[in-house]
Amino acid sequence: MTTRFCPGVQPASRFFPLPLKLPQLVGAALSLAAPLSLAQPAATNPSPVSPIQLGLVLDGAYSSRELALGSRDKGFALGHTELTAGASIDDVFTGRATLAVHTHDSETELELEEAFVETTRLPAGLQVRGGRFLSQVGYLNELHSHGDDFVERPLLYRAFLGSHWFDTGLRVNWTAPTELYWRTGFEILAGKQLVSEPERDLRVGAWTLSTKVGGDLGSSHSWQVGLAYLRNRLEPHHEEEEDEDEHAHEHAHGARYTGGKMVIADGVWKWAPDGNNRERQLRLSAEYARVTDINEHAGAGDVHRAWYVSAVYRFLPQWEAGVRFDDLKVREPHDDHFHAGHLQETALSLAWKRSHFSTLRVQWTRQRDRGDFDDAANSLQLQYVMSLGAHGAHSF
Repeated sequence: MTTRFCPGVQPASRFFPLPLKLPQLVGAALSLAAPLSLAQPAATNPSPVSPIQLGLVLDGAYSSRELALGSRDKGFALGHTELTAGASIDDVFTGRATLAVHTHDSETELELEEAFVETTRLPAGLQVRGGRFLSQVGYLNELHSHGDDFVERPLLYRAFLGSHWFDTGLRVNWTAPTELYWRTGFEILAGKQLVSEPERDLRVGAWTLSTKVGGDLGSSHSWQVGLAYLRNRLEPHHEEEEDEDEHAHEHAHGARYTGGKMVIADGVWKWAPDGNNRERQLRLSAEYARVTDINEHAGAGDVHRAWYVSAVYRFLPQWEAGVRFDDLKVREPHDDHFHAGHLQETALSLAWKRSHFSTLRVQWTRQRDRGDFDDAANSLQLQYVMSLGAHGAHSF
């Protein structure tokens, strides 16, 4: 099949106002790329120095209204635009850095999303990554958002992981020597993005344990299932009720609902006739997450839950249509008692993909307030995603 399983590279965080920061950083990256790519290895280094590969992803959208827990401003705004630089360091290490630019609350923000070094030649199926990277909890989180099938990520990610959770720490992966793809990973991370203002500042604020198994069924079917556990040791700082909305929007990628423990399960199935996904393909995916230990007053029933199911069909080589159903149930802490919140979302998407590097998308999203989500809305969104320069292959 054209899709294969491999443990390949996937795709503080304080924001700086533009335009004062971005031009200087982009200029510095471009000016450094040329001399570094021409650098010659030292005589004692048996491996040639790989030239730095630069890639740029442009993401912009128009939204008729801002969605509840959404990351897109009303009107015209930047989405998740990325500038990436990466290369092989030698025969043992590779490295990558990614700067992300987006618009939030009518302000343009810049953040360092990735800056990591990774091993390439450890024995026994081991791989180590250190620095800042996307955590591999869930199916979507370790993937860069420009490869998504919808304008916004599911409610599960927007509520519990700030759309996508990147953090600073260390990861160790082990890939089993089996016919099926089987990867198990352990991460220790700062965890500060999970809570907007922690009451405790620990060197290791969070850790994760995850496993994924996948394979092929004949020449037309592929599948993957995963299970992950997240332990968050940082205690969130609870604001007064009148300040909660203001506090929740301090930055675009902070988790809105957190707890001490989260379990997330995911499953993906793909079909393409004889493995030819360029002509036709059906992609089905689903995830479920449960967050517990909301605070010291939480009982057995005081948990956050979310799930989504999505289907995307490529009915012509350059055309895809998708539908996604989301459901989110939360328990909002107010001192020693909780308010129930329930939000549902349905998204319909139609995308024209002229090539692997360009996407134009129109999406209609309907939200239904089932309790405590007064900002639920319906929104028409138009989006473009364009990739320039180096662009790595997408994982499963």
